Amino acid sequence: MAGSSVEICPVSERMPELVNLLVRVWERSVRATHEFLSDAEVAEIKPFVPQALMGVGALVVAEKDGEAVGFMGVQDGRLEMLFLDPEARGQGLGRELLTYGIDRLGVAELTVNEQNPQAVGFYEHMGFSTYRRTDLDEEGRPYPLLYMRLPEQAS
Repeated sequence: MAGSSVEICPVSERMPELVNLLVRVWERSVRATHEFLSDAEVAEIKPFVPQALMGVGALVVAEKDGEAVGFMGVQDGRLEMLFLDPEARGQGLGRELLTYGIDRLGVAELTVNEQNPQAVGFYEHMGFSTYRRTDLDEEGRPYPLLYMRLPEQAS
């Protein structure tokens, strides 16, 4: 988009205002992409998001024109979360975040809901392939997960 700037910003201080902003991005993203979750399930998960944001090893925010429009969390080479505001999708921000994660944070693995086909397709397009599938998510709910990783790099 002409006149708009995107910045990928590693976060060192996780201030409450930023965490609250990112929770709002998370909720808008989940409501747009996780159609398999009911409103009650989104509401049940939401209180755990600030804890995840505070606890993940590396937190990186995508800002567009000075406003947070997406973020990712990385822990020990694993992408733990990547969410974009629905209005920021389709503009290359997910690719920018994930590329940053791969190049600078060593991202080589991730887990994605199988019932989120756009995310699955995005990760496949970025070179990840499924090595494991579960019928249930980590909380035992009937939402299959795909465990994906990048191919081993030849040295």
